[in-house]
Amino acid sequence: MISKGNLKYIRSLQIKKYRGLHQAFTVEGEKSVVELLQSDFDIEAVFATDKFLQKHTALLKKGSLVVQTSEEELAKAGSLESNNAALAIAKMKSAQPFQWNEQELVLALDDVRDPGNLGTIIRIADWYGLTSIVLSETSADFYNQKVINATMGSFTRVTPHYVSLPEFLEKRPKNAPVYGAALQGQNVHRLHLKPGGVLIMGNEAHGIRPEIMEMVTQPLTIPGRGGAESLNVGTATAILLDNFYRNI
Repeated sequence: MISKGNLKYIRSLQIKKYRGLHQAFTVEGEKSVVELLQSDFDIEAVFATDKFLQKHTALLKKGSLVVQTSEEELAKAGSLESNNAALAIAKMKSAQPFQWNEQELVLALDDVRDPGNLGTIIRIADWYGLTSIVLSETSADFYNQKVINATMGSFTRVTPHYVSLPEFLEKRPKNAPVYGAALQGQNVHRLHLKPGGVLIMGNEAHGIRPEIMEMVTQPLTIPGRGGAESLNVGTATAILLDNFYRNI
């Protein structure tokens, strides 16, 4: 059973202010909680059904609170309409300085504010083997519940770095290209791209900010054939990343 105190605490972590205060966040659903238990995140508590606890006993970490509860209580405490498995509270990781590797592509997000889009992009980054992601200070919060839900566990393998993008780009290795998703750019399907440099994806409505676009050395465009005005930023990210990694 989830106590009133724990219920209040869990719900408070839906708010960025309290996530920051407690340096903690919640993870919901069987797949995401299992990924969390297999990761190096510190875990405060796991609230789970008897079925989940029996199935994943070996993963439950020493030192964390484990509470058996019902599906109804999990749904009441969390953000999912239904949750037949588990909800966990984990500690945020301390921010780490970004380490450049000239042989790897850096994915940078400029003002991507929709949590669902950010979560999808994190999952896509994980699919292509990226272990970190750079975000402007105005992008959505990595630990937002909708972000965590949308990653389907990929948040455990992708490290966020919130930065001032202009300063970050100025400090990039010499001659490292800066690619940017743009409506007016080179057809990405006609280029032979390989990992290295920075790929910038912009805001869902306005694209890359002008001051950031000025630092882009190679604008990239995904050509369309139909009548849609634009692509979702998550979809566009997947298409562009595939062009960098398909030949390696």
